[in-house]
Amino acid sequence: MDDFEDPRDGAGTSKDQMPDQTLSSSDSAESDPSPSSTGTKADSESQSIEDMLLEFDQQEGLIRDRSLLDPNHIVEEDRIVGRDEQLQEVTKMLRVALGDNRPPNLFLYGPSGTGKSLITKAVCKNISKICETRDIRFGTIEVNCQDLDTLGVAVYELANRAADEANVAVEVPKHGVATKEKWDELYRIVNENFDSAVFVLDELDMLVGRRDKQEPAFSRLLYQLSRAGANNELTAHISVVAISNDTKMMESVGSRALSSFTPEDVHFDDYDANQLQSILRRRQDAFFGDVLDEDVIPLAAAFAAQTHGDARKAIDLMRVAGELAEREGNEHVREEHVREAQDKVEKNRVLEVVRGISTQKKLCLYATAAVASETDNESARSTTGYRVYQFLTDAIDAEQYHQETYVNKMKEMTTYSLVDFERRSHGPSSGMFLEFQFGERPETILETLREDSRIDMISPDEVASVVKAQVWNET
Repeated sequence: MDDFEDPRDGAGTSKDQMPDQTLSSSDSAESDPSPSSTGTKADSESQSIEDMLLEFDQQEGLIRDRSLLDPNHIVEEDRIVGRDEQLQEVTKMLRVALGDNRPPNLFLYGPSGTGKSLITKAVCKNISKICETRDIRFGTIEVNCQDLDTLGVAVYELANRAADEANVAVEVPKHGVATKEKWDELYRIVNENFDSAVFVLDELDMLVGRRDKQEPAFSRLLYQLSRAGANNELTAHISVVAISNDTKMMESVGSRALSSFTPEDVHFDDYDANQLQSILRRRQDAFFGDVLDEDVIPLAAAFAAQTHGDARKAIDLMRVAGELAEREGNEHVREEHVREAQDKVEKNRVLEVVRGISTQKKLCLYATAAVASETDNESARSTTGYRVYQFLTDAIDAEQYHQETYVNKMKEMTTYSLVDFERRSHGPSSGMFLEFQFGERPETILETLREDSRIDMISPDEVASVVKAQVWNET
């Protein structure tokens, strides 16, 4: 966010005003050097960083336990809501590790923020606790695959996490060695330090790897891990838990990997508004006393329910609303803080995603969001979005993809939970097309994308004019 911070500090004073204030204080000291006046005005108008920190430290905050407002924090079992069936399934299948046996492989799938990682971590934490009492060396080796770009990087990260879990060192470098050496190091660490281990591969579908390979990197990773256990390269009892937001991920797994992996499937569906309220109420003791107004939790749950029932978003909204209220010196977290937090969380989430995508994907996304912003149901036909995309590429003299490639780029955006799509037809004359629906407000996406200097070159009014003409042509 540093590139986009407002240059004004929290007190509303801009940086370019500071030299003038310093000069006026200095002039005052020179004109009246008496001890009674020297520095008095400057001291009363400004504070040192240390003074401000100490003053904030002495204030009575609103948040008592910030860990409860961290979506990745492993909470106690009684705080896990609306996932009794899934919790029972995962527990039953992984519990065989308690007897020093190999648990089955699992595939946990469903939308983001529906409890897949939370339940896996909670079950593994409890297994580890019981294994300690039985002198069984159990380890949970977890990686998030979102930022891993190749199989070699993924294997090294697994070795690194295994080493952290065992409190030992990795003995091969991250770069400059063959992937096989990294595999051998992973096997060594696991075999020497664990009797039983669960590999948790979160957001596994994001590990695509090099495009010149016949199958995605996540397929090769599953094959190698599954085969290593069968071939006794891993002497420890291992289980692989693959977690994905993509319900169709297993269709992209190669036949060899699929026959080796053979997972038990556990489906996680969206939380509804009532379940989200229950989740937030079980975390409201993160705040002191009665600082939450009555409408805060229902409103935060309602906002999160609108975007795929994402519990992470609901918890984030509570945290950000509380922090906003604290910074303003309020004694209560109110509805307006939740609404302000909603805008901020949406912007931050979209910004995090779009910062990492290519200019071409940004142009595809901008064109589609621009169309959605002009329709009543905030949706965009692929045919209309493509014509606006053509206008954008012409405007900045960028390479122009064919319509099929544009559609494929937009389909890729579904993995970020920014858009979803359905195949539709509006009568024999319109033919078939994809209709994209946005998980966030299209205006938020447009505003964020305009922070890219190339896109900002294009007049928003001109884009809106083109979009309106194309939407009108649909009818």
